[in-house]
Amino acid sequence: MKLEAVDYQASDAAVKFATSLRETGFGVLTNHPILQSKVSEIYAAAEVFFNSETKHDFLYDKETQDGFFPQSVSEVAKGHTVKDIKEYYHFYPWGRCPEELRPLLASYYEQANTLAAELLGWIQDNAPEDVNKGFNEPLSNMINGSDRSLLRVLHYPAFLGDEQPNAIRAAAHEDINLITILPAANEPGLQVKDKDGGWLDVPCDFGNLIVNIGDMLQEASNGYYPSTTHRVINPAGTNMKKARVSLPLFLHPRADVVLSERHTAGSYLEERLKELGVI
Repeated sequence: MKLEAVDYQASDAAVKFATSLRETGFGVLTNHPILQSKVSEIYAAAEVFFNSETKHDFLYDKETQDGFFPQSVSEVAKGHTVKDIKEYYHFYPWGRCPEELRPLLASYYEQANTLAAELLGWIQDNAPEDVNKGFNEPLSNMINGSDRSLLRVLHYPAFLGDEQPNAIRAAAHEDINLITILPAANEPGLQVKDKDGGWLDVPCDFGNLIVNIGDMLQEASNGYYPSTTHRVINPAGTNMKKARVSLPLFLHPRADVVLSERHTAGSYLEERLKELGVI
């Protein structure tokens, strides 16, 4: 199995994209509307922010989950015992944000949400009729009016040699949300677990846009679209001295959206955040 990039502009893009998601849980797009220059500008500004002491002025709020999360409170992936080697900033349009970052992040957030709505339409249009009937409302409608879609600015620092044994940048995990939209990071390392238990490198050519299925879409589609395990492995050689920045947008439905007989989006999110120990 190999992840193949799909040309967003191609006439069969929607079919190929949905097929890739169905078979691997991941899709990779080229020639998409999000400008590489905009992403590069955010990465550069994020590097400055994470290398400054200013970040501590925006320490996260446990109730609202916005702000700066230092490595000391970084996530422990479900089923693991060691914290990931990362720090990050949670951006919501309504949340706190350094003024030098806000216009960049707000603009990107709006554009990526617009694209996400289109991609959710592709996903639904190319699902079988019985899967479509199981959705309580159109997938693209589920994110309308949501205030929980999260833009996370991730910073994986350069290695200093004092990292905790067995810790990696992001241990194997699945995302909680409907879909995640992720521009290729400034350094490689993202891998996806295939159906045979092996690990595939996700194409990281700068300019690619990576999309993966989250647990909520798996729940809503009764498993038709799989929430696939992925990780970010540690760098080797001279790359150990390089930091890595990435920019996932986690698309969350409104809290009242019914995913299945078992869960609304709100109940599902609360359950998972408690498992992660962040609420």
